[in-house]
Amino acid sequence: MSESNTGPLWGGRFSSSPAEAFERLNASIPFDVRLAPYDIEGSVAHARMLGETKIVSREESEELVRGLRAVLEEVESGRFSWTLEDEDVHTAVERRLREIVGDVALKLHTGRSRNDQVALDLHLFVRDAAENIRDALLETMRALVEVAERHRDLILPGYTHLQRAQPILLSHHLLAHFWAFERDLERLDAAREAANVSPLGAAALAGTPHPVDPALTAEALGMRSLANSLDAVSERDFALDLLYACAVLGVHLSRLGEEWVLWTSSEFGFATLDDAYSSGSSIMPQKKNPDAYELMRGKAGRLVGNLNALFVTLKSLPLGYSKDLQEDKEPLFDSVDSVLGVLAVLPEMLRTASFDGYRMQDAAGGFALATELADYLAARGVPFREAHRAVGQLVRRCEEEGISLEDVSDEELTAAHPALADLPRDLLTPEGSVANKKSSGSTSRESVEEQLRRAQKLLDSFEKT
Repeated sequence: MSESNTGPLWGGRFSSSPAEAFERLNASIPFDVRLAPYDIEGSVAHARMLGETKIVSREESEELVRGLRAVLEEVESGRFSWTLEDEDVHTAVERRLREIVGDVALKLHTGRSRNDQVALDLHLFVRDAAENIRDALLETMRALVEVAERHRDLILPGYTHLQRAQPILLSHHLLAHFWAFERDLERLDAAREAANVSPLGAAALAGTPHPVDPALTAEALGMRSLANSLDAVSERDFALDLLYACAVLGVHLSRLGEEWVLWTSSEFGFATLDDAYSSGSSIMPQKKNPDAYELMRGKAGRLVGNLNALFVTLKSLPLGYSKDLQEDKEPLFDSVDSVLGVLAVLPEMLRTASFDGYRMQDAAGGFALATELADYLAARGVPFREAHRAVGQLVRRCEEEGISLEDVSDEELTAAHPALADLPRDLLTPEGSVANKKSSGSTSRESVEEQLRRAQKLLDSFEKT
């Protein structure tokens, strides 16, 4: 190898090597090594295109592909040697490729810049990450449906302002999370679609005089081709899309985690976690802590922060590549790893948990049934505000007497409002309250059965794709 072809890819312009401190600051190799498989995948497509367009000979193209596959095998087996002097993953791969195939490796970069190369690597990473998160989320959604089906009859109080509000089926509650996750699937699919564009052919920013065929490389990668070379190397919207999808999913996971932290507390006592997904205290022997759900809740802050970090990085950048864009990777990697880490444990946490049906149903009674009385009066022509006031006064009297609504006598009901004289007493039970719901999407057993059918149909549709 000639001395003129060693050192940094951009070294020809400079009379001295980078200062050590600058080299450490400038290098992305400590974190972008995980892009190596994508870098090689893109380089294989580029090498084949160079041969197809006769920019290099067929023999040279095949030799480049052979060498790149050898590099990939070393990367996947863990035998690849990474060094800080390589600066980034692209330089490291090209350095090793040259060691394997010789100076023909120097032709690989023809018609390509690190600007469109790094953009492609990130596009490919985001495309895969969105699919991986989607698959992991689908497993959580399957677990929610399984638990909902297994506990069809359990009733617990629904809450507003963290105060007991109305009785609902546990299955209805679990499916509320299912439908939130369905929207997350849509956001992940949108992020994948946004990422599925190849920027190859943009070169540094203006395109290239070499007769490259961007459509050919895009097709080889299963992607769409670029529309504008300057935009192709500048934009990171697809990364924002995935970070946004992760942030919203993180918020949904946090809300679910908060509920389980409450449900498994002694104060609620609605559920118990399997020992495999709990931890203890170093000083208090009795403790059984829902650490996994607390971590799920805590990671939402990181996910939102990572989205904001890239937003702020991008907000003032002019078109064209700026080194600021090196900062797009670590927030993205962290969000993907955080979400996948949570989704790796959540399905089995849900499947292995147990519920205290008696405690939940007991909590779902009492004043949580008050709305049934108001709605009963309204259904008989009593203006709702009048019904609301009458029932509110009845609740206050019950509180003063220390009794629940179920214990109110027929005489007291009639005194609260004459139209309550014929109230069916089973309406003042959690089961009666649930059965009394008529609206679509409600907590009635019929509605929940329909939701379960829809949920299973959705899950089945992914099994067929």
